[in-house]
Amino acid sequence: MTDGDEQPPGRTTDGDEPRPTVDAADTSAVYAGADPAADAVADNLSADADGEPDDTRADAAHTADAGADSAATPASLDPAVDTIAPAPAPAPDEASSHPAAGPAPYPVPPAQPSQAETRAVRGRRRWLLWTALGLALGLVAGVVPGVLLRESAPDAAGRSAANADPGTAAQRRLGERMLALLDRQAAALVGADRAGFLTIAEPAARPALSRRYASLRALRVTVWRPAADGVPEAVEGRPGEWRQTVTVGYCFVVPDCGPSTVELGARWRLTGEEPRLTALEPSEADPAGVRPWQADDLAVTVGKRVVVATTPAQRRKLPGLLAQAEAAARAADRYAVGGSPPDRYLVYYAGKGEWQRWYGGGRPKWTAGYAVGVGGGRHDVVLNAQIVTSAGMDDLLRHELTHAASLPDRGYADRADWWLVEGLAEYAGADGQPVHRYDGLAEVRDLLRGGWSGRLEAVAPADDASDDRVGGAYGVGYLAVRHLVDRYGEQRMLDFYRAVVHQGRTPEQAADEVFGDPWSMLHDDCVAYVRAVVG
Repeated sequence: MTDGDEQPPGRTTDGDEPRPTVDAADTSAVYAGADPAADAVADNLSADADGEPDDTRADAAHTADAGADSAATPASLDPAVDTIAPAPAPAPDEASSHPAAGPAPYPVPPAQPSQAETRAVRGRRRWLLWTALGLALGLVAGVVPGVLLRESAPDAAGRSAANADPGTAAQRRLGERMLALLDRQAAALVGADRAGFLTIAEPAARPALSRRYASLRALRVTVWRPAADGVPEAVEGRPGEWRQTVTVGYCFVVPDCGPSTVELGARWRLTGEEPRLTALEPSEADPAGVRPWQADDLAVTVGKRVVVATTPAQRRKLPGLLAQAEAAARAADRYAVGGSPPDRYLVYYAGKGEWQRWYGGGRPKWTAGYAVGVGGGRHDVVLNAQIVTSAGMDDLLRHELTHAASLPDRGYADRADWWLVEGLAEYAGADGQPVHRYDGLAEVRDLLRGGWSGRLEAVAPADDASDDRVGGAYGVGYLAVRHLVDRYGEQRMLDFYRAVVHQGRTPEQAADEVFGDPWSMLHDDCVAYVRAVVG
């Protein structure tokens, strides 16, 4: 779900699969010393579970956490967790005397994100899944919207064509000075230069920027490139104050990724002719909402395929979460139908307060997790620590990471394809278990008896659907995809998915091209299989 655009789907898990483990080869990037640039940041403080900071360096916190978890994690596999607490603001002369840094290199930003997938839980073993197929619009939970795309994608510089107002010559010159300062700040961030990051800001803005810096460094930011959307505008009634919309392309861990994008609101005050940054705020226009690193201090651990982050209060759970997420990533990588798998999956583990803040909040109280598109072909996954159970975590991660691997960057436009998108994620979540062990079979049976038309394109649940109706819909999707796999093999089923979901072919066209059989026959065979399985 992205900012409330969701729809219920249902699915269940046995909850008895063995918990995966991660070997040293799979998590070599996690351990101490894997990121020298991050280790060089001397300002990071550790925080206890009550949120009170102390003077312990982040690496010392890593060691303490590893000892607490040593019963479950061998000492040789203790992940290095970058635990971030609010950093003290420097004295005004610290930043003002810092030399200027040059801009960081930056790949061209991609189009903006436009979809998300959500998973939720009801009771110990029951998950309801919600899908949001548009930009973040905050619709009522349960709606099944179509994909809503931006009216204009960013140009090659990352600027939105709709906002490319040339302004006056004075505005353009001021905007160029502001962007040059943001470029200096970006180079300092990537170069682990905290003082340089803060030097463009007024003293009052530095505590918040210090926390932002710490969280981004913990996530191992490798690219941070701002681009101005139009010219700065004077703040009405506040002489000397200006605001500016900025689009930032960013990467974590991988230096040459296709960057994700975030919109920020930069606020400035002129001191003579020199702009000074007073705030760098989330933009209300950003479709994905407030990122976790914008809202909270983070504790982070990095694996071979996954980055897992949470708040300092829950950092002791990171080693176990990383092990499970790494196993889920290996499964999800198989379903990267649009090309290569994501360079890294990013998973956030949210406590009660964070759940309400991150990516717009507003999810139904029983939602266990969701994946949200953030651009660059990437989807961030968020898990609800208040609801998700250890028994259901493996299936939940496989389902959500499969959405992150398989969905197009801009979502899919046809609601009729819902069964295929969710069916693939359910198939991945089931992880090869026998069909008779799928927990949603009873709901599928009820759906067949309760008035479903028998058409796959009409199985997506309405916004006011009952839990059982939702569960049955997801079960139908799973069984239909399972039948296609059993009949044609996994690769041809994925080719069919690519043709329909990524390339916009109709099922009729795709079935002809991929399977060599008419869709009318295959559709009826899938439905007959569903009926045969549930009796």
